[in-house]
Amino acid sequence: MNKVLLLDVVGLTPRLLQHAPRLRRVAEQGWQTPLETVLPAVTCSVQSSMLTGLPPREHGAVGNGWYFRDLGEVYLWRQHNRLVTGEKVWETARRADPGFRTANVCWWYAMGASTDWTITPRPVYHADGRKSPDCYTWPPELHEELTGAWGPFPLFHYWGPTASLRSTEWIVAATRRLLPEADLTLAYVPHLDYDLQRHGPDSPQALSAVRDVDRAVAPLLDDAQEQDATVVVVSEYGITPASHPVDINRALRGAGLLEVYTQHGMEYLDPWTSRAFAVADHQVAHVYVQNPADLDPVRDLCRHLPGVDLVLDRAAQHDFGIDHHRAGELVLVAEPRSWFTYYYWLDDAHAPDFARGVDIHRKPGYDPAELFLDPADRTVKLRAALGLVRKKLGLRYAMNVVPTTGRWVMGTHGRLPDDPLDGPVLLCSDPSSRRDSMSASAVRDLVLDLAAVPQSTR
Repeated sequence: MNKVLLLDVVGLTPRLLQHAPRLRRVAEQGWQTPLETVLPAVTCSVQSSMLTGLPPREHGAVGNGWYFRDLGEVYLWRQHNRLVTGEKVWETARRADPGFRTANVCWWYAMGASTDWTITPRPVYHADGRKSPDCYTWPPELHEELTGAWGPFPLFHYWGPTASLRSTEWIVAATRRLLPEADLTLAYVPHLDYDLQRHGPDSPQALSAVRDVDRAVAPLLDDAQEQDATVVVVSEYGITPASHPVDINRALRGAGLLEVYTQHGMEYLDPWTSRAFAVADHQVAHVYVQNPADLDPVRDLCRHLPGVDLVLDRAAQHDFGIDHHRAGELVLVAEPRSWFTYYYWLDDAHAPDFARGVDIHRKPGYDPAELFLDPADRTVKLRAALGLVRKKLGLRYAMNVVPTTGRWVMGTHGRLPDDPLDGPVLLCSDPSSRRDSMSASAVRDLVLDLAAVPQSTR
């Protein structure tokens, strides 16, 4: 078997690649092509298609989260691998060679996966309410080795207002540690997600981020070359300019379709009694409609909402490969420059306390405002500093620093790209494997070809 490094540089596009000389060298040595992504063009859906070769309708990852009907709860960023149906690429390779070894560094749905080495973000939730940065590893002893060498996993640099290059640097270091031992190494570097969403893909900050991530991955790419590993660089989506947040849940509430309940003066989404509500996920929203009799009026409301491009019922979802039972009865796709907020309250005085913090598991939808310290709050940096002091003293604290408006967000993704130059890209260092076109679901077979897994065992 041949050694392969599958490196996910999220947000990389053909247009941005010109600012990344070390990554560009991979393509110059081999080849590159635009990558046809899936709907929704978000991390969990695209990665699952790459690793299984299946569309969302078959692997079931219809977004970064969905409404779990059997639990009556909205959950984003669950981690267990069994949420993804289908044989993963390393499992196929292992049927040909039982000794085939795979390392997963921060690709999603990692927990419980059958990889030989696993590293994935996993904070510690203390009994007193504090949250500490950490990661989960398999085998367990790998945790002490990695944290002893590079410190705890930098969770607060992986997402949130302080997200920075530091998380990518930690991930690259961990990947370099495992690369010599694995036949297939998966690594995900998140850095381009940050300033491209904060400032927009055409901003000076975005171009600086591209150059920074290029320098950060250079040692890993050099290691791969020295170890005769074929490099495949992929991205899941391209980030495009954003200027119009669409408050889909507020529209549903205004029509009397979405219900909330109140505790301690705070409003919470009530999915059990709502006739319709949306799980917002960047530029895609799953709208769950309990009663089929409500489907037509909900469809009409969504069609007339400014910023909505497509309203897909089950039949139309089939054309996009997303007609899975986890998907909403309706799937909305935003217009260019538009994206969906999860906000459902009508008055910030009644917003839940998690709305002003980084809380990816309690919010019933994706919130890119978590990348910001509230620009409208002059005291926000002082309050954030006081929160850190309380944390260091071992006291409970709340980081109520995130804005409750989407107007600061300058970049988004999720819809299929309108221009291939602004969509995802694939680079491969092996010129003999050149493809004229590539889809996300074809990445699996490309990796198997490069690893020299016989066709007869697939």
